[in-house]
Amino acid sequence: MRKSAVQISLWDIYDGVSEAIEQHKPELIRLLEEHIDFDRLIPVSFKLAFYHHMGRKHKYHLESYIRAFVVQKLLGISTDALLLAILRLSAELRDFCGFDDVPDASQLTRFREDYKSYLAEMFEHLVDLTEPICREIDAKKADYFIYDTTGIELPVAENNPKFFNTKLREAKKLAKSKPDFDPYKAVYSFLPEASKTNPDARQQYINGHFCYAVKAGIVTNGLGICRHISLFDDDFRKRHPEVCSPKTDNPDSDKEIGDSVSLKPVLSDFRAAHPTIDFKTFIGDSSFDSYDIYALLRRDFRFDRACIPMNPRNSKASNALFDAAGAPICPVTGKPFAFLGKSGGKNRSLRFKWACPGSVRKGTSRVCTCEHPCTDSSYGKCVYTYPDKDFRLYPGIPRATDHWNNLYRHRVTVERTINIFKDSFVLDSGKSHRTATVKADLFLAGITQLVGVLLADALHKPQFIKSVRKLIA
Repeated sequence: MRKSAVQISLWDIYDGVSEAIEQHKPELIRLLEEHIDFDRLIPVSFKLAFYHHMGRKHKYHLESYIRAFVVQKLLGISTDALLLAILRLSAELRDFCGFDDVPDASQLTRFREDYKSYLAEMFEHLVDLTEPICREIDAKKADYFIYDTTGIELPVAENNPKFFNTKLREAKKLAKSKPDFDPYKAVYSFLPEASKTNPDARQQYINGHFCYAVKAGIVTNGLGICRHISLFDDDFRKRHPEVCSPKTDNPDSDKEIGDSVSLKPVLSDFRAAHPTIDFKTFIGDSSFDSYDIYALLRRDFRFDRACIPMNPRNSKASNALFDAAGAPICPVTGKPFAFLGKSGGKNRSLRFKWACPGSVRKGTSRVCTCEHPCTDSSYGKCVYTYPDKDFRLYPGIPRATDHWNNLYRHRVTVERTINIFKDSFVLDSGKSHRTATVKADLFLAGITQLVGVLLADALHKPQFIKSVRKLIA
């Protein structure tokens, strides 16, 4: 006989969530209260703006909102409704946040939208506070400037599968009169470039599927700690009209803010916010492979090294004597020369030494074993390259070496940080389609990660700077 299903009430759901949270919450509250001074973390400008706007009689304090949002991100509470339900059930959590009674959801939303720019200031303040900590943990990895872009999917109608199915039916209807017409390929031409509800949510390909999302740029160091956040909204475009056109009715306007185009304004914003923080190594994917980008990194932003894989589409005929990794190639066999290391001396320019691919080490010297040597020297042909002459070809570190490969492996840290923001800090679970709310949540995710860095440092457990939940496990 089939067992009857047990219906779970709304109270059972809340009670179960509350019980699960209660197992970790006391320890979390104790650690935060003992080691994190939230009042010190909030910039004075934020306090002045909040209390000036609210007047003398304010029911909820600024610090109470910040504490509530940090707890929400740390515990992965997906919605404001669930956060408020847990606050109503937990007097201890209310005391920690400083709420005499629980605010309603609209107040949390208004706070995000009204003070999103001040949340950005708070995040930048925390970046300055955590930079010495990162340098102390690992000075080498803390010197890596790793940049990537991502999209934050919004709950707009265009992301509903029913919307896509409607457009597919339209394409199938058209295919009835055109036998050669493939509706499954053509359906994407029926989709709008931007959401009707929020024009900032544009059609993008994210995590293996097309969706409507707002685009953002994220910078981390080699430790995976976020150093800068930029949301490509109207404020971003207005600050950088020279590279980002203001939003227009042209559906292709947002395509101008690609990875490579966004790099200069993002770097400019970072330098303006943190003039004392200096990075020497840039790491990015092949979308940044262009001569203009290398010149920008070297000349304008003083990077010594740029770890960017070469994009074959950007190679020119002038590089015919070099392979895609920047190594000289043998004119006879077409094989790449072997990298021997740096060469030079006092008062000489830096140069790299490369040996014939047929040259092998014999004792303290080398011997050419080529069947058809291209030089009379028994040592074999040698080539010297000068990195200062072509920063793209020689970006401060020889390509196709173990050193290069080990350095480029750190690029994945920015993708892991983005995943933490979206998954662990529930950035992808938002219910609002407004850009302002998404922007505030993005900076709150960054603030939460940096609060975790401060907490791990205070507990002398640097191994948990990205895994704060393990501190309360």
